[in-house]
Parts: sequence; C-alpha cells; structure tokens
Amino acid sequence: MTLEDNKQEAKAWFETLRDDLCAAFERVEDKAGDLYGDMPAGRFERTPWQRGKAGQDEGGGVMSMLHGRVFEKAGIHTSTVQGEFSEEFRKQIPGAEEDPRFWASGVSLIAHTRNPHAPAAHMNTRMIVTTKNWFGGGGDLNPMHPAYRNDTHEDTIAFHAAMKVACDAHDADYFPKYKKWCDEYFHLPHRNEPRGVGGIFYDRHNTGDWDADFSFTRDVGTAFLYIYPALVAKRMNQSWTDDDREAQLIQRGRYAEYNLLYDRGTTFGLKTGGNVDSILSSLPPEAKWP
Repeated sequence: MTLEDNKQEAKAWFETLRDDLCAAFERVEDKAGDLYGDMPAGRFERTPWQRGKAGQDEGGGVMSMLHGRVFEKAGIHTSTVQGEFSEEFRKQIPGAEEDPRFWASGVSLIAHTRNPHAPAAHMNTRMIVTTKNWFGGGGDLNPMHPAYRNDTHEDTIAFHAAMKVACDAHDADYFPKYKKWCDEYFHLPHRNEPRGVGGIFYDRHNTGDWDADFSFTRDVGTAFLYIYPALVAKRMNQSWTDDDREAQLIQRGRYAEYNLLYDRGTTFGLKTGGNVDSILSSLPPEAKWP
C-alpha cells in the first residue's frame, strides 16, 4: 500500500471509531435512571466545518456534541486537514523544517459527566504526516470526586487494565513506557498535582512497520470504547450531594487550567487553523475556583 492508501485507511478508521463511541454514549444516556428526573436522553449533534480560505481545500472535520443527562457535555470530533506549518511552528515538528507541508487526521474525545461519581475522560488517536509520519494518542481517566482520585480505586485499576491489554498485545514495554509518559504529560506544574489518574499517552510512534503501528492505535481506541462507557454506566445512578458537586466543579477548574496552559493538542489545533469551537470544547461546561 502507498502512503496515500494508509492515510485514507487511517481517516476511515477514526471516523468509524467516532461513530462507535457516539453510539456507546447514547446507549448510556438511554439507560439513565430516576435520578435524572424528566431530563431527556441526550443525542449527538454533528456540525461539519471546513479549514482554509475561500477557494482553498485544506480539509476540515465534523464536531459531534452531546449535552445530555448523564454526559453534561461530551464532544467526539474527527478532522482531516492539510496545509503548511508556520515558520515558527515548523521548527517544533519532526520533518517540517525540510518541508512545511503536513497532513493530519484523527479523532478526539472529551467527556464531562453530570454525576460527580462518574469520571470525566479524554481520548484521542491521530496520524500525522510531514516528510515523516507517525501515530499518537492515548486515553486518560479524570475522576472529579476526590474519593476516586487514587491508583488503588477500582475504576482506576479497571481503566489501566484495559489500556494494558491494548499495549501488551503489541509490546510488553508499551504500557509502562506510555503510562509514565501520561503521568508526566498530564501534570499541572503550577499546582504540582496530576490532572487525573492517568492512562497512556504516546506520540511520534513509528516503529518502521505502519501496519503494526496502526493496529496498535486501533487497539487503544477500541480499549477506550470498551472501558470508559462501562465505568460511567456503573456510577451514573449513584446519588450525590451538594458537597460532591462542589468538589467536582473545583476539580473541573483544574482540568480547564491544564487544557489552556499546557495541552499540546490545543496549541497544535489553534496554530494550524483548526476549528476553535471544536478545540475548546474540551473545557468543562461549568467549573469553580474557590
């Protein structure tokens, strides 16, 4: 297969994963109990967008947003874009100094649950092409309730186990390596605390075997699809108190701080002319700073 074939195969997979994730979230919405009263089950609204000035085809994507009863806010977005990196930005990207042209495709997910007992989460998988090409992505769990924010909690253990299975199917070194990378990446230096309880994070992943690297990336996405909706469904009908909600909103503030100050995906999207609404949809719908 040619590189162009690989690009189209990756793009199609990201869109398929998007569809599967949207369907899984909507099934969770359908199963919500009496705790949510008369609130209707949420459904995703899809909004296509295009990148580039009039007459230029620089790709685009589709925003898929849900404002539901279980998921207070969830976004599952796909994009496939191409163009040239700015002179400043190309120095930071492998292969871009030789040739500033790029192609990028991926799926990105953020989920903020209404119930403080149900964890928030983030996931993305992507393929980038310059004069080089690679995959990146991962998934991490972000409990908002302090009782859940530790390595020994059963939800943390289950999430890490799912990520480990995906990694171990390819290389026994992947999980410890990418778990450590996740812990270091999703960290708030100004508060000296983690954003969540981790998961895996990888970038610039190219072993020289495109099929193997793509298979690994698919397995990461599938593992997230399997575990995260199940964890939400497990917690969504637990009752909560005003104090629980207060703790959730304060922790959401930490999440917002990280995404605005440190997240490389946010920077990449904004500096490459991505859809601003899609990029900043990662921010929680409501947050507090004490």
